[in-house]
Amino acid sequence: MKAVILAAGLGTRMQKVFSDIPKVILPIAGKPLLEHHINHLKKYGFDEFYINLHYFPEVIKNYFGDGQNFGVKIFYSYEPELLGTAGALVNFRKYLTETFIVVYGDIFTILNFEKMLKFHKQKKSQGTLLVHETDHPQDSDLVQVDKNRKIVRFFIYPHKKPVFGANLSSAAIYILEPETLKFLPPTPPSDFLKDFFPKLLKTGTKMYGYESDEFTKDVGTPERYKKVKRALESKVV
Repeated sequence: MKAVILAAGLGTRMQKVFSDIPKVILPIAGKPLLEHHINHLKKYGFDEFYINLHYFPEVIKNYFGDGQNFGVKIFYSYEPELLGTAGALVNFRKYLTETFIVVYGDIFTILNFEKMLKFHKQKKSQGTLLVHETDHPQDSDLVQVDKNRKIVRFFIYPHKKPVFGANLSSAAIYILEPETLKFLPPTPPSDFLKDFFPKLLKTGTKMYGYESDEFTKDVGTPERYKKVKRALESKVV
């Protein structure tokens, strides 16, 4: 199975602490964050990885190579100019010919991907987003679902007016079918939540929100990074 890991971000907020490495190389429990992703996804049958690069690309390529030492295959795409989260798929489109997942590289997760994939197939979904409740909906991108967990609308921050009936936010993990790629915005940069997913809804694409409380945390700031490290070191997860 195939997985796209988004690893091109500049990591601006982390540069005060780690000025010379990409976010996905941040050390957590003795290993780079990206190695945690690869090892965890391997458990669920993912053996082909597509990783976009921009900031210090050689650091990532020198460590992971073609993936052989980790028991997987890794393919890279270097972006001289950032293509955006959804735009990153443009360079991989011809390889993504089956159900695939997208994981933002700056999160840490212990998600059971088998359960999420099962939900995706049961719903005959073409695009499934991992979602969770947010306690600060006023400054979050929000996902509204109906009683069957089908996504009906996105509310992108900043909100023009108060949002009612939606308190779910995206947790930066997606399952997509290859047919969705024909709707990728043609001109990058493009963003999943702002550009690509709303366009899919308008075309009638079936999209669902998969809710899970399994540990999935952003490590994109020094404070959040420390929280994840503490959780792992104290064996909370």
